[in-house]
Amino acid sequence: MVASIDEAVAGVRDGDVVLVGGFGIGGVPLHLVEALARLGRRDLTLVSNNCGTGEIGLALLFKNHLVRKACASFPAQAGNHHFVAAYESGECELELVPQGTLAERLRAAAAGLGGFYTPTGAGTDLAAGKETREIDGRTYVFERPLRGDVALVSAHRGDRFGNLRHRRSSRNFNPVMAMAARLTIAQVDEIAPAGAIDPDDVHTPGIFVDRVVEVPGGGGR
Repeated sequence: MVASIDEAVAGVRDGDVVLVGGFGIGGVPLHLVEALARLGRRDLTLVSNNCGTGEIGLALLFKNHLVRKACASFPAQAGNHHFVAAYESGECELELVPQGTLAERLRAAAAGLGGFYTPTGAGTDLAAGKETREIDGRTYVFERPLRGDVALVSAHRGDRFGNLRHRRSSRNFNPVMAMAARLTIAQVDEIAPAGAIDPDDVHTPGIFVDRVVEVPGGGGR
C-alpha cells in the first residue's frame, strides 16, 4: 500500500510503455492517470482501449504532450480533441490494434509466450510488414506480445497484499494488463482487511500487483 496517488506513480520513467485499463471511461484508473499527467514524464507509449475524451484521464496525457505513441483499438471518439491534435500534428504516432488482438497480445506477454497467429487483420493494412502464414487454407497474421513497463489499473476492492476484486464492466482490460507489466499500480475504491476478499472473489491475484492506493469513490466500478 502507498499513502497517496502521487506516491503511487513515483518511479514511472520517460519513455516507459504504460498500460492503462478500462473501456471508454468504465474501469479507467482516472486518478492514477491524472497523477501521471502531473508527474510529467514524456515520450510515453500509451497502450489502452481508447485515447480519452474531454478534459479528464487519458486526454490529459495528450493535452500535456506526454505521449509519443498510442497503441489503441478505438482512438477516435467524440470529444477526444487532444489526441486528434497530437496525432494530426505528428507529435503522436498511432498503432491501431483490433480489440481482441490487443487483449491477446497482452495475455501473451503475461503468459510468457513469443506471440500467436490470428486471422484478424489478414489482407488489410493492419498486416503490413508482419509475418503471415496459411493454416488449413486460411491466412493468419503473426502478432507479438505487448509488454508494459507500468500498468495502471482500477478495482472496486483490494487488500494490502494486492489482491483485487473488479466490479462489472471494470473487469475488462484491467486483469490482463496487471499481469503484463513490470510494475503494476492499482487504484481501488476500498482497502479491505487481509482475508476479507474471498479467494473465489479475487479477479487479479496480488502476485501481479506491486502498489495499491485507496481512492474512495475513485471509479473502480
